[in-house]
Parts: sequence; C-alpha cells; structure tokens
Amino acid sequence: METSDQNDYKADILGDGFEQRTLALSDDYEGSVIATLIRKKSAVETTKAILYIHGFNDYFFHAEFANWCCAQGINFYAIDLRKYGRSILSHQKMNNVRDLAEYFEELDTALSILKSEGNQHVILYGHSTGGLISTYYAQQHPHSNLFHSLFLNSPFFEFNEPWVLRKLGVPLISMIGLKKPDRLKKGGFSIWYGHSIHRSEQGEWDYNLTWKPHLAPLVNFGWIGAIHRAQKAVKTGNEITVPLMVVFSQKSIKPSKWSSDIHASDVILNVKSIQRVSESLNCRSAHFIQLNGLLHDVLLSSQTIRLQLYKKLEVWLKER
Repeated sequence: METSDQNDYKADILGDGFEQRTLALSDDYEGSVIATLIRKKSAVETTKAILYIHGFNDYFFHAEFANWCCAQGINFYAIDLRKYGRSILSHQKMNNVRDLAEYFEELDTALSILKSEGNQHVILYGHSTGGLISTYYAQQHPHSNLFHSLFLNSPFFEFNEPWVLRKLGVPLISMIGLKKPDRLKKGGFSIWYGHSIHRSEQGEWDYNLTWKPHLAPLVNFGWIGAIHRAQKAVKTGNEITVPLMVVFSQKSIKPSKWSSDIHASDVILNVKSIQRVSESLNCRSAHFIQLNGLLHDVLLSSQTIRLQLYKKLEVWLKER
C-alpha cells in the first residue's frame, strides 16, 4: 500500500490548485492497472475531507463542488477509478470490471493517503455506480477508522429495466458472465443525458467527451455480473456503521427524444428503486434528500436547484 509523499503530486488538468497523483495497483486480467487520486486542499487548516468516487461512463471534473467543499473547510479528494478517465491505459477496455471488490484496492490506498495527510474526519462520497461501490465498501469495512460518513448521489442499487429483465435477464447474463466475461451486451442508456449536461449540447458543463461520451461504450457480461452481485450483496449486507446521506431526484423518465423534462429528472435510474433500497439498508443513522428538478448526477442540476441542495448539504455537514 502506498504512503503519502507530497512530491508524488503534480498539477492536474483542471488547474486552479487541483493536483493529482498516480496510484500503482496490482496487475489484473488485462495487465497493468493504475488509479488516479485528485485533490484540492482547503485554504484553511482542517482535518476534514471528502473522497469522491464517480459513476459509470464518468470521471472527476466537478470543480464547482470541490471548491464549495473547500470553502466549507473540507479538503477535497476524488478518484478516477481504474479504466476510467485519467486512469485508463491503452491496453484496457473502458469500464471493464468483473467484481466491484476490485475497486477496494484503490479505495484502501486513497483513504490511507488521506489519513496520512492529516485528515481525521472523512466523508466517503459515491455517485451512481460509485454509490454502489461506496455502499458495498462501507458494508465490508464496518467500524473503519478511515472514513466516518457515507454520502450517496443517486446510487445504482438496481438496473432501470422492466421486472422480467431485472429478475430473469440480468441474473442469467450474470451467470454467463462468470465463464464469458468479455462477451459484449448491446443496449445501455441513451445520448440524452449527455446532451442535458454538456455545454456543446443543452447543458452548462464542460468535460472530456472521450472520457465521458454521450453514448457509453458497450458493457460486457462480466461488468453486468459484477454490478448484479454487488447489488444483491448490498441489499442483504452488513450494517453500515457510519451516518448515511442519500440524495436523489423526485422524478425519473426514460426519454426517446429530447424534451424539457430531461433537464429536471433522473433519466438513468429509477428513483423509486433508489428510495426503496436506500430505506431498506441496515444503517444506524440515515438521512434522505429529494428535490424536484434534480438530475441523475444531482450536483450537475440547474443552478437554482444546486443552490437549494448546497444549503441542505451544509446543514448535514455541520451535524456530522
């Protein structure tokens, strides 16, 4: 496991005080593996920090939220997971994973670095697939001294598919994936989510469309199996021994063409599934925020809604 060395950091692509360092990880079935830790330190001396884990077809680019955290006196860190964003290598298939526990190595390493850098109160924060990974990790690491709260942004607790596909199709693909993990699955979410958030289309955000394309690369059966098994494990998993916050939209839609509702809904996951599974988690302390108008990534919602959300998050952070 790596130890912290201030000289390991270099300027990040975001500039403006953001830094990054490469985390060398164990080789896997595709060969060499790395992850990338990004940080921005608060201008005030603090022992508080947040570690962000992005979702599928994603990477860290959320400078606004990082700067907001720093203004609250919280050091901000993020991981570009293996095979995503800053961490993808030329021999790797983007997003390829066969067990979500593979990501525990970079979480262990990153959280240990945060601790070695003097952070004593750490929020583990995951969006979508990152929310599933974070929950799975928290259940597998009860009473850890490396993180102290769990913050989930539209966690990917169930596939947004009809009942027959969720109950029969996904488990079947998951079983096949154990022997044929590289077999590709057609389908996936539409281009409209990307259009709703990227500046080149109908959105306000600028990010790398190679690392976060409007149309995600096809997933393989191994990926579907990894997600399915983690979702099952989370629903019956160990107690989450830290305070939990879950934020998600009040509305889901599955658009076939562009409409104004896309700017005010979760077009990736079913919010009823998020609510049902979140409320059923074995957790000592849980708090939920739903706001009308939130997008799938709640921190990419319209400015008016974001400001409402920041006020609510500020209250929760002060309580923590």
